[in-house]
Amino acid sequence: MNTETILIAALSGRALAQSARRAGYIPLVADCFGDEDTRALAADTRVLRTALQRGFRASELTDALEEMSQRVDGVIAGLVLGPGFEDSADVVAALQTRFRLLGCTAECIAKSKDPATFFGLLNDLGIVHPRTSLDPPQNAAGWLSKRVGGCGGRHIRRLSKAPPAPSGRYFQEEIDAETVSVLAIVGREGTAFGFSQPWCAPYHREPFRFGGSVNVEALDEDLEARLVDACLALTKPLGLMGLVSFDFLVGPDEAYLIEVNPRPGASLDVLDDANGTLLSAHVAACQGRDFVDLLAKSWRPGACASAYVYADQGPLTIGETDWPDWVSDRPAAGSRLAAGAPIATVHAEAETASQSFKICQQRITELLAML
Repeated sequence: MNTETILIAALSGRALAQSARRAGYIPLVADCFGDEDTRALAADTRVLRTALQRGFRASELTDALEEMSQRVDGVIAGLVLGPGFEDSADVVAALQTRFRLLGCTAECIAKSKDPATFFGLLNDLGIVHPRTSLDPPQNAAGWLSKRVGGCGGRHIRRLSKAPPAPSGRYFQEEIDAETVSVLAIVGREGTAFGFSQPWCAPYHREPFRFGGSVNVEALDEDLEARLVDACLALTKPLGLMGLVSFDFLVGPDEAYLIEVNPRPGASLDVLDDANGTLLSAHVAACQGRDFVDLLAKSWRPGACASAYVYADQGPLTIGETDWPDWVSDRPAAGSRLAAGAPIATVHAEAETASQSFKICQQRITELLAML
């Protein structure tokens, strides 16, 4: 167990803070929500709500992190970044000059999220991916428009007609296949992998909005080998470090890599264990220590699922709520949520992944009825 402090910055820092607490770290969190359970988990928090619409700004985030750091008497292990920096390599570049970054560098994020660089690298390495273009397709049928550096799926649109080339977007052929997400921990001592399956929660013009994730208990051995080989081929060229994820579309004959997320992601909720082993391994990997042995001895994830619950019935004001213990990311009483906004996250654990998925769906309905 650790007694060091760890800094966390993300759109939502709850999952990382929870894993950090399980691992024995003392989390300090800067995020956009300041949910009740995040505040309870963290020794200190700063809420930067405007970053949800316009992105993080280096100066205000640095000020928030330094203000919290100044109140720490002991050792600060470093700064872990979660979702929210995919389109902000410049912000990460500023942060890594002021804090010990535990994770991927600004250069790595820039390479991973720039479509020309990333898909060019996939071509060079012979890694299969959907047809991708920076220019709008002449025939829009079967193509998607994606925001450069987007996350969470809400930015993805199906094309109905060929648009003018908009700034900050690229185009990708739609593939009808199941998504498999590969969590990897990358370090000098090696690379370890876990697998989960995300699903979508479509909403109006957002057919690929993130819905949730369930762990995958077993993959076909040949498929697993192909996914791992593709991931391993990218670790050094991109400079990946610590917890990262790779999203694939898996069809009957082929697996297509669609993106790399160079930071801990949503699968942390379903692949971490009661001891926060993944966060411990992430820190160890980023510090150049052995994490493979730690995972072999301690990593015991259950059959888990988690799902986002959205205010799809219309705007919602949160009242005084007796939240069930299977709900996290709990907004404070009085919070006003716009139609379609995320409300909270529900979790389930059962004997099998399919059972946990079913329980998760039931809990979405139960929570919405409560609210």
